[in-house]
Amino acid sequence: MVENKKLVIACSSKFEKEIEDWKNYFEKQGYQVINYPKKIDQENEKVYKEVYLKFFKSLDETDILFVLNGEKNGIEGYIGAETFAELSYTMVQKVNHNKDKKIWLLNKPSKEVKCYTEVIDFIKLGWIEIFDKDKVL
Repeated sequence: MVENKKLVIACSSKFEKEIEDWKNYFEKQGYQVINYPKKIDQENEKVYKEVYLKFFKSLDETDILFVLNGEKNGIEGYIGAETFAELSYTMVQKVNHNKDKKIWLLNKPSKEVKCYTEVIDFIKLGWIEIFDKDKVL
């Protein structure tokens, strides 16, 4: 069992059920899930800004970023612009600032994902990895 490791889940908030399932899974493994996407009113700029800033603050504090990139809109391994920004932010902390952070993708993105080339390059460079329950837990 893992103890005292902080984990953030990043993905589209449309993955509500999957978020809850993975949150429960990681908590049962001993991880402290410190943040994950929640549905908010994006029209309310004040609330949106507060949630967004809090999410990035949690990326500063986390040990692990888990990108829950499931199928969305017919695209396997979907990673949207906001999730890619969060992934990139965490990766810069790891690579440029020598922070001991792991970045796990649930799935390899399909070629239809806009950031496909970049994500595949990051995997090849060893900066992010595809999640493997047997290997990482």
